Amino acid sequence: MFINADMPIKAARAELEAAYDLEPSAAAMKDTADIYERVRHIIPEPDWMLHAPYVRAINRLKKEKDAVILAHNYMTPEIFHGVADVSGDSLQLAIEATKVDQQTIVQCGVHFMAETSKILNPEKTVLIPDARAGCSLASSITAADVEALRRQHPGAKVVSYVNTTAEVKAASDICCTSANAVQVVDAQPGDTVIMTPDGYLAQNVARLSRKRVVWWDGACIVHERFTAEEIRAFREDNPGVAVIAHPECRPEVVAEADFTGSTSGMIAWVRRHKPAKVVMVTECSMSDNVAAELPEVEFVRPCNICPHMKRITLENILWSLHSGTEEVTVPEHLIEPARRAVERMIALTA
Repeated sequence: MFINADMPIKAARAELEAAYDLEPSAAAMKDTADIYERVRHIIPEPDWMLHAPYVRAINRLKKEKDAVILAHNYMTPEIFHGVADVSGDSLQLAIEATKVDQQTIVQCGVHFMAETSKILNPEKTVLIPDARAGCSLASSITAADVEALRRQHPGAKVVSYVNTTAEVKAASDICCTSANAVQVVDAQPGDTVIMTPDGYLAQNVARLSRKRVVWWDGACIVHERFTAEEIRAFREDNPGVAVIAHPECRPEVVAEADFTGSTSGMIAWVRRHKPAKVVMVTECSMSDNVAAELPEVEFVRPCNICPHMKRITLENILWSLHSGTEEVTVPEHLIEPARRAVERMIALTA
């Protein structure tokens, strides 16, 4: 077993235990008591006793190392509420990555997110706690595939989801996220726009856009598994439940939802409406993270787990800060064109 892509977990644990006090203790509970208050009703106290020494060590070490932790909304609650300095969806993290003052960025999410932070901060050190944290969307398309789409649709601009590798971003005209996809597509010149790599997101955008949208048939392993039949079953079993879905879901799933939006859009909707009961049709940790903030809302829990996101743990975050390993690099020739695609998106959204 490995703690990250190449470090044996047994050796890493021995080194961490020698360097930090990681035994559950009353002292660690006291030092993290203010954080635990935010998550008390979703993390049992015996579980927090195990997390507390790591939360304490990480929060101390990131100050010593001049590091900032960026965490996606799909991180587990002990990460999201316990050690993250900035949390959000892909758009928010991309924007915040341009503002950080610290020399080291620890990206708690998947690999393309860490690459995006490096693209926007080439002079900074960007670490990912486990480089094996990939993405089915990012791995579904290459720069050569983008060029093939351009040949099939001459003159059409390429809008690539941020859930892509640096080489695909560099081969694209502009990036988008699920929060701004319609806005970005509508802003492109011409009648036809190419969207990559999420076919379901593209189809959902096409329903709302003035443009003719053509797409690549990639899919998110979390969202493609939801079905319209499941959504109808949620409603039948939970009368009055509000259903909010991510636009990476199939169009027939989106059609069943009361609201569709990015992870941050979903969180904002629940904060604003405070439904008595809600099901968030997305990755499991989202509900846990929002439930910590809104205990008055009942979250119906059927959801799907992203195995890539779950590679990121308190233990390998601490190891990443301690060892400085799993540094993310982007080839020099890709940085400028990829950054242009991301910065065009940020500028348009702003």
